[in-house]
Amino acid sequence: MKTLFWAAFVVLPFVVTAQNWQGKFEQLGDLLPTPNSYRTASGQPGHKYWQQQADYSIKVSLDENTLVLAGEEEVTFYNNSPQPLPYLWFQLDQNIRQPNALSFRAEETAINGTEMEAQDIMPVTGDYFYQGGYKIARVTGANGSPLPYTINETMMRIDLPEPLTPGNKTALKISWSYNMYDRQRVDGRGGYEYFPKDGNYIFTAAQWYPRLAVYDDVEGWQNKQFLGQGEFALTFGDFDVEITVPADHLVAATGRLQNPTAVLTATQQERLAAATRASTPVIIVSEKEARKKEKSPSQETKTWHFTATNVRDFAFASSRKFIWDAMGVPLATNTPLAMSFYPKEGNPLWEEHSTRAVANALQTYSHYTFDYPYPVAISVHTADQGMEYPMICFNGGRPLSNGKYSTWHLQAMVSVIVHEVGHNFFPMIVNSDERQWTWMDEGLNTFLEHQTLARHYPYLDLTWGTPRGITNYMRGNPDYIRPIMTNSEQIAQFGYNAYGKPAAALWVLREVVMGPELFDYAFKTYAQRWAFKRPMPADFFRTMEDASAVDLDWFWRGWFYSTEYVDINLKDVNWYPVGYRHASNSRYQKADNKLRVPQEIKLYKPGSRAYGEFMNRPDNDAILARAAGKNLYEVTFENLGGLVSPLLLEWTYADGSKETELLPAEIWRMNEHQVTRVFVKDKQVVLLRLDPEEKTGDVYPFNNNFPRQGEASRFDKFIKDN
Repeated sequence: MKTLFWAAFVVLPFVVTAQNWQGKFEQLGDLLPTPNSYRTASGQPGHKYWQQQADYSIKVSLDENTLVLAGEEEVTFYNNSPQPLPYLWFQLDQNIRQPNALSFRAEETAINGTEMEAQDIMPVTGDYFYQGGYKIARVTGANGSPLPYTINETMMRIDLPEPLTPGNKTALKISWSYNMYDRQRVDGRGGYEYFPKDGNYIFTAAQWYPRLAVYDDVEGWQNKQFLGQGEFALTFGDFDVEITVPADHLVAATGRLQNPTAVLTATQQERLAAATRASTPVIIVSEKEARKKEKSPSQETKTWHFTATNVRDFAFASSRKFIWDAMGVPLATNTPLAMSFYPKEGNPLWEEHSTRAVANALQTYSHYTFDYPYPVAISVHTADQGMEYPMICFNGGRPLSNGKYSTWHLQAMVSVIVHEVGHNFFPMIVNSDERQWTWMDEGLNTFLEHQTLARHYPYLDLTWGTPRGITNYMRGNPDYIRPIMTNSEQIAQFGYNAYGKPAAALWVLREVVMGPELFDYAFKTYAQRWAFKRPMPADFFRTMEDASAVDLDWFWRGWFYSTEYVDINLKDVNWYPVGYRHASNSRYQKADNKLRVPQEIKLYKPGSRAYGEFMNRPDNDAILARAAGKNLYEVTFENLGGLVSPLLLEWTYADGSKETELLPAEIWRMNEHQVTRVFVKDKQVVLLRLDPEEKTGDVYPFNNNFPRQGEASRFDKFIKDN
């Protein structure tokens, strides 16, 4: 063991003052689950990692006259867990809209004034002129024998004849139907949009079939009821889906179309084949062709057949109003097809930008994670929406009725398309539990949305997803702020908490704390480790550290487990010019004061006692000569917001030149409230600025300059007076 000898003449580099220590740099410890054979301390899946599989064979029909969706599914469930399972749980998400549902009973309501628009009374009364919820016709085994089942709000338990043992599979059938709903009146992710001018619909089918709940090594069965905000916990499987719709409809769906000759014309097939080789969008169904179909609806039906491999869900859209275009997106290992389906009400905005936005998202997200593995990525346009499913998403963003659109309209559309297409990566492939942790898909996705927009649309407003985009939220009323690590149904200010703040945190992590090279490698490692698997927060935290050799426990603790914010006060700056006594005279060299009245540091040669037991002597003349003329600036930083942060400094010198400098967050490790640091400069400083480019999320930038300027001086007076 090395012995440390402290002599009276040793000058300590810092002084630890009395403080209210809060352990901001302590390891997360028991905040994270104990590593095991399923999930390791490094953040990798363990050697005994397992996950279940559920395969679906579904036949569904859409009745445009009654607005009813009805289907029958056969589910084959593979028990890959080490436990026998006496029953299976299914999610019945449509039951959120059944009369007097739990989501309605659990919602806080209030009367805000004695006048309100007619449609605003519906969330209060629960009267949407709509009868919602699943109608379960029957549940049987594969052989047709009835199986007992119990429905508890949005969950259904199906009891098996005997426990399903590890390594075995079982099959069962469910017949069901429900009424499609008008999304203008009934809040939901699927449903329909009605167009009164031409009497047609766009149908979007989401959470449309009873879906097997997840059973995993962390939660067992996912048993949180669907209340509307926390999204979905799903397991991977293969899908074989037949969709019967009016014969003049186009269907966009998860997966690969298996019967193009039965549902597409020869011309459409030729155009689709050409699109796979095209670098710009190819029109497969034109606006002129779509307008013609709008005028004479077919009373016949067609069945579209799709298959999808290794996906966690299936969604589709159907309408005769659809215009359709597509293009290939060359990636390193494959060329998926980017496609858009949209009504004439979306043009010309959608024809000009939608499919290109899909391609831009696939290229950028693939760069940061892994090549997009699926054959298609589809953007479907319907009003005021943004919702994602494997290979398909439903997006708003509509031009004015005369077809004109502004940069604002473009940004609204492009942002939502990039975001929803990006969800293919998080959580459709990196399959996090949305019901528990919204930030694991929305936050990571918003971060990559920003990277995509910055790369392909630098002329748009790029504030969202960055530190600048959350400062108003971070300095807001703490009664309405929750930590990022809050369950999806308890989040306050959902957009900021689940989207904006985690995205901004990752931005700070990449641009300030780790640097792009280390961050990008670690982030890609996480994505590739957990592709087609089911990560938890600890798996992300641990992988980011494991792949970078950067201890980030302080970062997760502050940004993800607390509601503290960054507010660093540049409290004080003292200037110490360095002089020394020449052998020939006793005069000191001095510098002029530009920042504050200097206190000169006078260097001299030490006596022999300064060296203790050491026999050798340093070259004191060289030390004195090299130090002469230096300027020492003793700077005191005060942490007012509580969230420890790296310190980004910009020095402006008397000659007009500037220099930037970064101090790591670890400078706060001995004193979380106030730290002092001495900086050595050759030039004389006239201005010091903290976080000049607003990269750390500092919520009060007016205390970041020294000397104070403008509002800062009034702020100091306010603090002094109060």
